[in-house]
Amino acid sequence: MADATSQNTGQETGREQAGSPVATSVAAEPRPASRRVAQWMRDYHPLPGIPDEFIAADGTPRPVWSRFVDTFAALAPTDIERRFASADRHLREAGVTYRAPGEGTERLWPLSHLPLLIDETEWAQLSAGIIQRAELLDRVLQDLYGEGRLVAEGAIPAAAIAGSTEYLRPIAGMKPPGGRFLGIYAADIGRGPDGRWWVLSDRTQAPSGMGYALENRLVLSRAFSSLYKSMNVARLAPFFESFRDSLRASADRDEPRIGVLTPGAFSETYFEHTTLARYLGFLLVEGEDLTVTGDRVHVRTVAGLKRVDLLLRRVDSNSLDPLELDAASRLGVPGLIDVLRKSGVVVANMPGSGVLEARALLGFLPSLCQRVLGEELKIPHIATWWCGQKAAREEVLSRLDEFAIAGAYGRDVPGFAGEGPVLPSELSPAERERLRVAMAERGVDYVAQEVVRLSTTPVWEQGKITPRPFVLRVFAAATPDGWAIMPGGFCRIADKLDARAVSMGDGARAADVWVVADKAVPAHTLLPGSDSVRIRRIAGVLPSRAADNLFWLGRYLERAEATLRLIRALAAQQRDPGRGSPAMLAAAERIRRLLLAWGAIAQGPRGQDPRAAVEALQAEAQFGSALSLLRAAQRTATSLRERLSPDAWQIIAEMPTRLAQPIDDDDGLISAAETGLSALSSFAGLAQENMNRAAGWRFLEIGRRVERGINTLRFARQFGYDEASPEDLDILLTLVDCQITYRSRYLIGPLLAPIRDLVVLDPYNPRSIAFQVEALNEHIASLPVLKENGLIERPQRLAVSLQAALTTAEAAHLDTKTMFALEQDLLNLSDAIGQHYFPHGAHASRPEKLTGLA
Repeated sequence: MADATSQNTGQETGREQAGSPVATSVAAEPRPASRRVAQWMRDYHPLPGIPDEFIAADGTPRPVWSRFVDTFAALAPTDIERRFASADRHLREAGVTYRAPGEGTERLWPLSHLPLLIDETEWAQLSAGIIQRAELLDRVLQDLYGEGRLVAEGAIPAAAIAGSTEYLRPIAGMKPPGGRFLGIYAADIGRGPDGRWWVLSDRTQAPSGMGYALENRLVLSRAFSSLYKSMNVARLAPFFESFRDSLRASADRDEPRIGVLTPGAFSETYFEHTTLARYLGFLLVEGEDLTVTGDRVHVRTVAGLKRVDLLLRRVDSNSLDPLELDAASRLGVPGLIDVLRKSGVVVANMPGSGVLEARALLGFLPSLCQRVLGEELKIPHIATWWCGQKAAREEVLSRLDEFAIAGAYGRDVPGFAGEGPVLPSELSPAERERLRVAMAERGVDYVAQEVVRLSTTPVWEQGKITPRPFVLRVFAAATPDGWAIMPGGFCRIADKLDARAVSMGDGARAADVWVVADKAVPAHTLLPGSDSVRIRRIAGVLPSRAADNLFWLGRYLERAEATLRLIRALAAQQRDPGRGSPAMLAAAERIRRLLLAWGAIAQGPRGQDPRAAVEALQAEAQFGSALSLLRAAQRTATSLRERLSPDAWQIIAEMPTRLAQPIDDDDGLISAAETGLSALSSFAGLAQENMNRAAGWRFLEIGRRVERGINTLRFARQFGYDEASPEDLDILLTLVDCQITYRSRYLIGPLLAPIRDLVVLDPYNPRSIAFQVEALNEHIASLPVLKENGLIERPQRLAVSLQAALTTAEAAHLDTKTMFALEQDLLNLSDAIGQHYFPHGAHASRPEKLTGLA
């Protein structure tokens, strides 16, 4: 077909040379790619008076966008949609999520399918302005917490600083390692009315977005790999390498231990914290993981206390230390500020750096830049009047409707609900007067800013491009050689054309940011050369909290499996033609009683209902239902995102959704149970084949083995009791998945003693109690020893004793009472493991001294 087309094109060209009028019309017809560009451009209209990234001020496309669109249009429409679908699928499978402010559930990350493009020449100018601003703000922080000359000499009003809750007096007089308060700085920018970039706000507290920018790049560069390479996009890896190396250099030893301090899994940007920890090779820690001992900060691990040299914090300053800052905080580390004062730890950014995010200071930055750096600000910001000064306040009140009013120190406008600026011109007369009175009485809490509408960038919607407002966050990292700028950034795009601010809530999406060069850029990676790294095989540090979560993840998954096996057995009984026999009814009732005891079904008549199996599968209100257990596993796994592979996370994330699908009949119920069991088997296979055989894997396995042993003993007591019927014994073999094994060994029907031996005592049966205990012994023996007296520790002592009892037991002497005692022994072993390795309570085991400080 391609050859025929080529020949036809040649013939038409010949006719054109011969003067054929038909040939002229054919030759003038635009190429398919050109037609697509024209179709996309037909309805693209920048907003009047608003700068646009696609269309320049003269009405023509910017060269960088023309180059992108021409290459993009060469792709077939079906190929474009396929690549978009691939990007969306990657986001789902990788579990890229965020939480909108005030929400308890996670949302899928909304990524725009088109990047934001910036030419390298323009980016160089923008970078110079961001570097200047970062240097200025860092020096201002040094003065505010140091000599205080700027306030003393009137360059900054004292009230503009004292009014901020982010100015922390305990930090005054501290000298941060390396002399910098800011390890990372970010600025939210947009194009101003004159087409130049303007700073909308500064981020000096703990700037978020780097991890999401990294994920955006990963997704889009994979979906459009050829386009990405042809556009010569600047790589992000060199920036992250510089950032990582600068953090390491600020510590006081050659191989420091660095932690990303996160508020926890319910943080709005927790996924980003896990991404940064995994990508940079840092330890993800929460406040409860850390403790102060002497003049150092240590992380609680299963091997004792380990020194932490630096914390990249994602916790607000006031929450860092309940002893010297917010006493109600449970996110920080008691005593952290005192250790920081004694230079026992590095914290980036320094506590108290958030004071420079106050809008009250914006109006003073131009004069401060001249005073501190001897330069004009290279990037302007929104004109801002702090109403704490009489002249500024009177000017603002005289023409109130011309401004946007914002809080001087926080997101909210005092006295008005919701985030973001208030437009007096859009308020009711009563609200407008209330605002005027509040500003007149306490102007220190308010700033007035000129009303600026955000510039726009192209987005893809329903097969065409359209302009949408955006905010770009640019990051600068302090290094020994100066400030390094991330080539790109974190872009947020609004869905509403009149948006004046963009946050990752309703109606917002993110976009990758491509800094485009004319020449090819070298590939880069964070992986060091083989000749520059010391070979090691140590497993790394496992915080006690992570070990605890892994232990309970294993237990929740195993408990869900046991519940699903009961549900499948009950549904099979209900479907069996012989279900009306007394023996079958009695066996079904035993299953229901066990489900009731496990909290999978409700007490009362519902426990006798034929739909009890559906309730045990899907009941939201029952803590022991399979759905509730899998959601508990998902919540636990959320705190382990940096330790789970994308495949493992995908299985855990999808299981609750699959289990919640409507059930029509017993066949559908059995199918749903088997689907859940298959997914659980897949996760177990991934854990066995893909997880490093370190302490984390062992605690996951310990949780699974403990729970499987307990559940199997309960099955054995319920269906392998002393007077068990053949129907009961047959159900027991089904529940422990031993039907084939039993029938291959014994050419007779179900008998009590052989089944008890197979289910409880057989060390070769992977479902037996003996097998679980043997595995527990092996795992516990491989865990770190916390005492130095040479005596066997309690978890191992209990495991060895239990294994000895099972090794010497005989099936003929097993009875229900003995099996109940074995179950209690397993429960005691579980408690001993928790007390010994998960040191949360006052009576939990601790190491006798600090171990492994290196």
